[in-house]
Amino acid sequence: MESVNHLGFILAAYTATCLVVGVLIAWVVLDYRVQRRVLANLDAQGAGRRSAAPRSAPAAEPASEDA
Repeated sequence: MESVNHLGFILAAYTATCLVVGVLIAWVVLDYRVQRRVLANLDAQGAGRRSAAPRSAPAAEPASEDA
């Protein structure tokens, strides 16, 4: 019956953990939406991504070997 003595602590710990995890999930979801909106605005303004190939540059030609 010792577990009954600690029931309040166990419930409080689980409640606090669920609350913290829920807040973190909500924070990540809201931040994701904000970042998507910011990226959409930058794309609309014409800002390019560093990982993308430049739009005006011609396609790279394969190197030819002159042997």
